[in-house]
Amino acid sequence: MKTLLSKRLVPLAIALALGLAGIGSAGAQSCLDNRQIQEAVSSGQIMSLAAVLAGAGIDGSAEILNVAVCDEGGGLVYVIGLLTATGEAQNLVLDAQ
Repeated sequence: MKTLLSKRLVPLAIALALGLAGIGSAGAQSCLDNRQIQEAVSSGQIMSLAAVLAGAGIDGSAEILNVAVCDEGGGLVYVIGLLTATGEAQNLVLDAQ
């Protein structure tokens, strides 16, 4: 029981730590708020999160931990923290345009 609990909590703790690290690094950049993200998607300035994830080959079983859209070198990118179906935590930076 203890081993099973450890196997589940360790990846979650790592994912949360990476997710918070991703938010911290995104905070240092110029990032859009939720309203600005919705407007950018609606106007076609950026692709939807679903389209970006599909284009990157991320399947629907990945658990999204956090998302930010930030200006990186004059272009907008999605900064995404996720937990894969296998329990692997990942931080991704994907082109939003």
